[in-house]
Amino acid sequence: MTDAIAASFEAFVQGWMMRQRGFLDELLSAQQHYQEMQDADIRQLINRVICHYGQYFEEKSKIAHHNILLVFSPPWFSSLERTFLWVGGFKPGVAFQVVNTALEDLSEEQRVRLSQLNQETKVKERALNDELAKLHESVAAPPLVNMARSHGRECFSRSFMAEENSVPSTFKETLENLVANADALRTNTSLKILQILRHAQIITFLVAVAELQIRVRSWGLDKDAENEGHG
Repeated sequence: MTDAIAASFEAFVQGWMMRQRGFLDELLSAQQHYQEMQDADIRQLINRVICHYGQYFEEKSKIAHHNILLVFSPPWFSSLERTFLWVGGFKPGVAFQVVNTALEDLSEEQRVRLSQLNQETKVKERALNDELAKLHESVAAPPLVNMARSHGRECFSRSFMAEENSVPSTFKETLENLVANADALRTNTSLKILQILRHAQIITFLVAVAELQIRVRSWGLDKDAENEGHG
């Protein structure tokens, strides 16, 4: 059952990434022809991209509910993509790195607001880290996250499923809530950043995010294929 659920979500991710490339083309076009576009069309594009990300988090929450282990060692990601995982996804602070790299026209007011938001986000990240550490300390068995990482793509083996089933359900429920809180922080941080930026800056930011995501995935899949070929 677990492998079928994972395969279904992997198919979703592949389709989502194809749509992501389509949105990147639209964003690049908007970036090039920004002065010629109507403000309503720009807002509509931004909203569609935001909804696209929202769809990913919605589907991810379903897979987390079915099997939280999969979120910590997702077989639908390349080895490189998995190195960026933090509580089942990207670290919210990455968004600030993208802003600082992609945008050179930030006003002083925007820089101050982004800096304040960044500090607030770091505090919340540390709180989630502390919660995860306490969760690990609360169980005598090996930490669930380390177990998931150690198995990697072997997570569907019979022995692994036996280990998974030995983990208390309350532990997995708590871990699922932790991931949900981390996803909420990821989402809210990104939305607050968008509120600080002007529309043209938002387009540039979304272009940079999509390009980074597509590039990392492409490199990761190529590297995994290369390693399998040498295996």
